[in-house]
Amino acid sequence: MKKRLPKLTSDRAAEAFVAKADLAAFDLSGLRLVRYELKPKNRAISVRLPDELLKAVRRRAKRAGVPYQRFIRMTLEQAVQGKD
Repeated sequence: MKKRLPKLTSDRAAEAFVAKADLAAFDLSGLRLVRYELKPKNRAISVRLPDELLKAVRRRAKRAGVPYQRFIRMTLEQAVQGKD
């Protein structure tokens, strides 16, 4: 049986824990992926979408646990990644 992760209350505590701990010894099954956007967004665009497409995008974004505009950016990034 794997150990449970301790409750970490700050970034500093999390960094110290990860620096020393063997994460293979812990149960990580309850974790979920979190994406951070560090690049500045310096362009705004406007796109007209059919209502049903926007509703579908919002549903998928909700399932993914991200705001729908971020979901659209992530989807666009995946579509063009590695292609020139």
